[in-house]
Amino acid sequence: MGRKFCVGGNWKMNGDKASITELCKTLSAGPLDPNTEVVVGCPAPYLSLARSLLPETIGVAAQNCYKVAKGAFTGEISPAMLKDLGLGWVILGHSERRAIFGETDELIAEKVAHALAEGLKVIACIGETLQEREAGQTEAVCFRQTKAIAAQVKDWTNVVIAYEPVWAIGTGKTATPEQAQEVHAALRKWFTENVSADVSNGIRIQYGGSVTAANCRELAAKPDIDGFLVGGASLKPEFIQIVNARQ
Repeated sequence: MGRKFCVGGNWKMNGDKASITELCKTLSAGPLDPNTEVVVGCPAPYLSLARSLLPETIGVAAQNCYKVAKGAFTGEISPAMLKDLGLGWVILGHSERRAIFGETDELIAEKVAHALAEGLKVIACIGETLQEREAGQTEAVCFRQTKAIAAQVKDWTNVVIAYEPVWAIGTGKTATPEQAQEVHAALRKWFTENVSADVSNGIRIQYGGSVTAANCRELAAKPDIDGFLVGGASLKPEFIQIVNARQ
């Protein structure tokens, strides 16, 4: 079974009505590789705007959501609300959510499970810090984060894993294609041993961490890299070249 290449753009806390309208025009014009699934993670206030401006072939994701459908959770948004806006995706467990907002492995796993139960597709993020990498903990950290999600998720059809070495996000440092492939292959082996061979073969694992038009082709050529989660470059026209990395 071939895994469909999947490129996500995470706009983070950037943009306004004017710039997002412009960005949506650029993406709509493309041209984007029809063999690549494209999803953009838009700031919450502009989710409806982005959905209304983009073609149906481009998915729109929220950058976070909570683990229940409704209630007294000031400031949170639920998967049910996202579905109501016509959205199909959410990004969960991003390293910024973990590091800055203190989200635990367990909370992220609960969020992933609830989002899936509500019919959303999920980009679930994992990855190690520089300290963890230098201490030789890369695989241990990634496996721990993935294990927490696996404890809550039975059907992986609508999950994309994004491996993001935290030390390479927005720093201009990129894991070499070899370093990235090594972790992706280890994750796939983990899925084979701890979930199933079918899930391991089918699950898409994105690489995230300073992906640019300059390095995307070499990364995309690696057998276990099934796409990207792109930060800063997703706000620029070069995002189109990244989407088309396999062309």
